[in-house]
Amino acid sequence: MNGYAWLSIAIAGEIVATSMLKASEGFTRPLPSAVTVAGYVLAFWSLSHAMRTVPVGIGYAIWSGVGIVAITAIAWVFFRQKLDAPAFVGMGLILAGVLVINLFSKSQA
Repeated sequence: MNGYAWLSIAIAGEIVATSMLKASEGFTRPLPSAVTVAGYVLAFWSLSHAMRTVPVGIGYAIWSGVGIVAITAIAWVFFRQKLDAPAFVGMGLILAGVLVINLFSKSQA
């Protein structure tokens, strides 16, 4: 499988795990706690496969950047987290950084 496909799976696993981390209420609720652990295992396992072909700096930048933006959006929609204009600008800059890396960087595999 392509390194970026593994990276996509890693990102999805991390997003699910982090979302369920909030719902686990400090690992006091069994089902969200189990989903959290399984999601992080999937995320790191997939990330390790992605790192076989994707440069570590590029892969981690994409993984963390997309994860930050996705988790913040989920927190805004589902957990009613308040976001102000600087938060939206910051997330836009993170997305812009990920796009610049993917579209213009010669560091890509």
